[in-house]
Amino acid sequence: MHDGKKMSEKEKMLSGELYYADADKDLFNERVKCKKLCYEYNNLRPDKVKKREHIIKKIIGKIKGTFWIEQPFICDYGYNIEIGDNFYANHNLIILDCAKVTFGDNVFVAPNCAFYTAGHPLDYSTRNKGLEFAKPITVGDNVWFGGNVVVLPGVRIGSNVVIGAGAVVSNDIPDNCVALGVPARKIKDI
Repeated sequence: MHDGKKMSEKEKMLSGELYYADADKDLFNERVKCKKLCYEYNNLRPDKVKKREHIIKKIIGKIKGTFWIEQPFICDYGYNIEIGDNFYANHNLIILDCAKVTFGDNVFVAPNCAFYTAGHPLDYSTRNKGLEFAKPITVGDNVWFGGNVVVLPGVRIGSNVVIGAGAVVSNDIPDNCVALGVPARKIKDI
């Protein structure tokens, strides 16, 4: 309950509670709207720089400064994504932004990286009902993600960090370090 009223599925999603993503018409429509914009963005010729910038600004919720996102790019809602100044993402960036995904300044993302705020219950009977949850992902300043990195729900990555290629980040990563592996762990300070 929220202020004595039943919470909408979107409110549940944004607050990290279990919710029905597929049963909610508003969430479905928001995803379709975002995916149509992603489709338009991904199918533009690469030299259509101004048009690409115009469309991506319709998708991303908050943009602090300069940025570049290579095609293709896929996300669920877009409005839950915030990028800092001097953000660069190479090809095949996927962001399941059912919760906030916040990137600091000077973040570089190599090809084939994925940021998943969405998760599903471990209990199969609950999961089979179509329930899911979302937990935010936060990335500090001056972070570089190597190729094929996956960041899971609820993770916080500090500033001045390098995440090695192929890592699966399932736990928080502190400032000023290199982390890699499955699951990713700090291997040295920088």
